Amino acid sequence: MAFEGLSEKLQNVMKKLSGRGKLSEADVKAAMREVRLALLEADVNYLVVKDFVKKVSERAVGGEVLSSLTPGQQVIKIVNEELTALMGKTQARINYASAPPTVIMLVGLQGAGKTTMAAKLGLNLKKQGKKPLIAACDVYRPAAIDQLKIVAEKAGVPVFEQGQGQPVKIAQGAKAECQRLLYDTLIIDTAGRLQIDQAMMDEVKAIRQAVGVHEVMLVLDAMTGQEAVNVASSFNEQVGVDSVILTKLDGDTRGGAALSLRAVTGKPIKFCGVGEKLEDFEPFYPDRMANRILGMGDMLSLIEQAQANFDEEQAIKMEKKLRTQQFDLEDFLEQFQQVRKMGGVADLIKKLPGGLANKVNADDVDERQMYRMEAIIRSMTPQERRQPEILGASRKKRIAAGSGCTVQQVNQLLKQFDGIKKMMKQFGGMGGKRRKFRGLPF
Repeated sequence: MAFEGLSEKLQNVMKKLSGRGKLSEADVKAAMREVRLALLEADVNYLVVKDFVKKVSERAVGGEVLSSLTPGQQVIKIVNEELTALMGKTQARINYASAPPTVIMLVGLQGAGKTTMAAKLGLNLKKQGKKPLIAACDVYRPAAIDQLKIVAEKAGVPVFEQGQGQPVKIAQGAKAECQRLLYDTLIIDTAGRLQIDQAMMDEVKAIRQAVGVHEVMLVLDAMTGQEAVNVASSFNEQVGVDSVILTKLDGDTRGGAALSLRAVTGKPIKFCGVGEKLEDFEPFYPDRMANRILGMGDMLSLIEQAQANFDEEQAIKMEKKLRTQQFDLEDFLEQFQQVRKMGGVADLIKKLPGGLANKVNADDVDERQMYRMEAIIRSMTPQERRQPEILGASRKKRIAAGSGCTVQQVNQLLKQFDGIKKMMKQFGGMGGKRRKFRGLPF
């Protein structure tokens, strides 16, 4: 995950400070030297680092902090606030037009992920009740239109295309289609280049002028580090950029782009790609990202994930089973699927606050074990799932062969299920209190 190295280093620095009953100015300066090195190693812009450390130092050496009963916690609070301010303070939202359709144009270099982001953005807007249409204006890259149609179909978003036509005319035709069929949002997928060139800039400027674009979103690859900031500056100077979508924020990236972009370009990061699936796309919250970096978790995003995958009818049915102690392997299987919808166990653990997350290391979670357990349950008959007590030696041998596992692994699953069932009986006895957990897969 992005910021992993930076997060670990900053958390270690903060831990040293919070472990002291009293802080001197020398302690703060020593800590800030470590913070400066951690940020530079994360590929954060040098001038941004310099300004950030200066602001934190000025606030941290004040009398209010040094004389505080909890000076370490005060410094952590200051670092958190300055990190949040560095990334934009509050969530930046899309600039919707007063009269539809709102026209959003995606621009960026080739390989940044514009086409996939167009489908992800369309899906995100659909979930908000919008009715988006995507215009296929990348007419140069081989199979670009076919790729867009495939990912857009998976997202359930229609595509307007006219083959290898003129991008400006395609964009104009797409806007007319929006007005005719009452689509309220038009997403224009433009062509990228291997490097910034004048022809590309002229084309996107012509599209912007021809259809009256309300927001230009620059798609940037977080893996490119400081180069992403340079690209953003060039696009902003020549085309005019309103916001940024940062892709591959789930990868092994140092995070410097996310921490530098707002300060260097003045443009907010509005969305980020956090995985390959269409659902792995979320609004960028500076405060939540600062919390993650400092090991404070991201419970709000975790709750929103649960709500997005929340099935009221299924939750009521599960609650009833818990009360009547009828929880079986079918239900166990449903919980696996629920966790997967929310991004997997490792992803959920990373969003827990440090104190909770440290008890279970996300890197130690073997997602393959969950798939193995699912394969074992799927190798059972419906009756065996509902009545696991009938599983004798011959049935277990058949199930093991069918799932590609050993009999010992089948026994291990049944043992784990018995333990969870006992725990669920305790939850079932909590009555109304269980409603607080409705919709969460545990």
